Amino acid sequence: MRTTWTGALAVAASALWLTGTASAQTKGEIVIGEQCDRTGPTQIVGVRLCPAIQDYINLINSKGGIEGYKIKANEIDHEYKVPPAMESYERFKSEGAVSIMIYGTPQTQAMMQKLKEDKIPGTSPGFGSSAAANGEKYPYLFPVAATYWSQAAAAIEFVKAKLGGKLEGKKIAYLYYDNPAGKEPFPILEELQKLEKFELKTFAVPPPGVELGAQVIDITQRYRADFVISHLFGRSPSVSIKELKRAGYPLSKVIGMVWASAEDDILAAGGWATAEGYYTIQFAGVGEDYPVRQEIVAMYKAQGKEPPKEMASTVYYNRGLLIAAVHVEAIRNAIKAKGGQKPTGEDVRRGFEAIKGVTLGGLVPPLQLSATDHEGGGWVQIFQVKGGKFVKQTEWMRGYPQVIAAAVKVAE
Repeated sequence: MRTTWTGALAVAASALWLTGTASAQTKGEIVIGEQCDRTGPTQIVGVRLCPAIQDYINLINSKGGIEGYKIKANEIDHEYKVPPAMESYERFKSEGAVSIMIYGTPQTQAMMQKLKEDKIPGTSPGFGSSAAANGEKYPYLFPVAATYWSQAAAAIEFVKAKLGGKLEGKKIAYLYYDNPAGKEPFPILEELQKLEKFELKTFAVPPPGVELGAQVIDITQRYRADFVISHLFGRSPSVSIKELKRAGYPLSKVIGMVWASAEDDILAAGGWATAEGYYTIQFAGVGEDYPVRQEIVAMYKAQGKEPPKEMASTVYYNRGLLIAAVHVEAIRNAIKAKGGQKPTGEDVRRGFEAIKGVTLGGLVPPLQLSATDHEGGGWVQIFQVKGGKFVKQTEWMRGYPQVIAAAVKVAE
C-alpha cells in the first residue's frame, strides 16, 4: 500500500495473487512499514526502488505468504524530509509493523533511537549510519548491504588497482553531496589516505546538486585529479557526468558510489555514449538475468498484465528486491523460531540476525548477518558503462575489511 505524505493520494496496492493461492493464507496479516521518496529530491530512486518492493511482496503473497501469513508493506512517501519520515514511523508503529524499511540517511539518523525504544528493527541498505554495522551498539538498525564506509573502501581498493597497484602520491578527488550522507565516508577516506599515502581533496556539492561547474573546473584544471570518487544522488550524478565530459576528463577515471550508479543517471546525462567508461559501485546485482525477476514477470503475465516499466531500471529495481527479500527472510526466520506464531518486532530483530545464505540467484551478495554484524560483509560489485550497458568488472569484493572492522568497533 502506498500513501503520499500530503494525503492527496491514497492508493491501495492490489493483491496480486496467482490463481488459487489466496485461500492458503489463513493465519492473518503481518505488516512492514515502507518509507519512500516518490516526489522529493531523490525520486529518481524511489519511483523505481519502491515498486520493486511491492512487486516482491506480492510475489511472496502469490505463493501463500510467509509460513501462511499474508505480508502487507504499507508505503508512505515522505518526500525525503525528516519530519514526515518520523510521522510515518509513528503510523507504522500504530499499525503493528514488525519491521521498517527506512529511506534516507537523515531519516535513519533521526529514527535510530525510536527503533531501540520501540524494539522494532529497521533497515538502511547502502545508506544511513556506517557505525550501525555494529549490532551490539545498534541492536535494531540493520545496514544489510555495503555501508558508505564499505563503499568508500571498495572505491579506493578499485582505484588502487586501476592506478597500477600503488596510490602513494596520487591525487584522488572526492566529489560529494553536501549533507550527512555525503560526509559519512570521511573517516574511512582519511584513514586510507594515511595508510596508502595518496593526496585527497574533497569537493562539496550543495543541494539540490544541479550546479557542479565550479567543482569540476577545480577537479580537472586546478587539482588535476588522477581519479574521482563521486558520491552524489538525485539529479546530481547526471550533471556531474555531463560536466566532467564537457571538461574533457576521462570518465574511465571516475567511479560513482551506489546512488550515482543507475540507468536513470546515465540516461539523464545524455545516454550511454555520453557516459562511456564511467564506473559504478553496486550492492545488488544489475541486469535482468535473475530468477526472481523472471518470476515477477510470470506473475504479471498470469494476471494478463504486462510487466511494469519500472523493471527497465534494473539497478534501483533490483535493490528494491534485495530490501524486500531480507525483510521477508527475517520474518520467516522469526515465525519458524516461534513455532509458527505471529512474530513481534523483537522476534524479527533476531530473525535478521539469523539471515544466512540468501542470494536470490546471485542478485544478493553472500550475505550473513549475526548479533554483532548487521552489515553482512560489505560486499559490492563494480560495473562499467561499456557499449550501451553496464558491464561487470569485478565479482563480489570488499575493500580494506580490517580497516572497516576497526572503525566499526570504536564508532559511536
